[in-house]
Amino acid sequence: MDEFMTSAEVARLLGVGPTSVKRWADSGLLPCLRTPGRHRRFARPEVEKFRLRQHEVQEPDPAQIDAWIKLIDSECGPYEVHSALLFDRSRLSAWWRVSELVAAVLAELGRRWEKGQLSILQEHLASERLARGLARCTESIAVAPGGPRALLVGAEGDEHTLGLQLAELVFRERGWTVLWGGRSMPSRELVARVEKGDCDLVAVSAAGSFTDRTKLTEQLRIVGSACAEHDVQLLLGGRGAWPEHSPDLPRFHRVENFRELHELLGTLHG
Repeated sequence: MDEFMTSAEVARLLGVGPTSVKRWADSGLLPCLRTPGRHRRFARPEVEKFRLRQHEVQEPDPAQIDAWIKLIDSECGPYEVHSALLFDRSRLSAWWRVSELVAAVLAELGRRWEKGQLSILQEHLASERLARGLARCTESIAVAPGGPRALLVGAEGDEHTLGLQLAELVFRERGWTVLWGGRSMPSRELVARVEKGDCDLVAVSAAGSFTDRTKLTEQLRIVGSACAEHDVQLLLGGRGAWPEHSPDLPRFHRVENFRELHELLGTLHG
């Protein structure tokens, strides 16, 4: 194992672009040496220490959550939300961290609606503002052609899509091309797409409010069998009532947060 790593090697290990590595090095967050030709070289132990720090999970700051809710509950436009998301990406250094923060914002938004602190219309408007800002972010993440392809859909009967949009940020940052299926996708449609053979992974998300385990298990059986037959990975996401792994069910990956998604995609695609 080499003692020093190039910028490209560090970027692949950390699952980021070379620009992020350069920024961390120039700011002193990631120590490096310079070759006579002025190329950066990174000691492997320092990179490993940095990687561990990057994967430490920090609880979102309540003040940041409150600031986000004030923003999306205001008369702001998608450009302002887009700008705020990019600022947090720069501050947190990875889209999976931004996704964790925004997920906490959505959870708090739901709590305030349940307590009567926000009306239904306010909650819908805030969610729509956030969705439009997220769409601008995903469109700005370039993915190289020829990489793996993932189909993202909501479980049949689940109308929520914001979690899928957050997941798309993580997929794209990891180098995956995303096919956006959207909300409440019937199993037969997924099977037909798997049989078409144009995706490497199918990700099905169910929000925490989706508690019908019988229905989710049935969709897993149908879609999972097709994925196994055609050598396509199946990923089940969200906090819905998905069943546990068992010998009588098709194989699948299970993630409940965006850190787990980020790490899994790193194992599936370098």
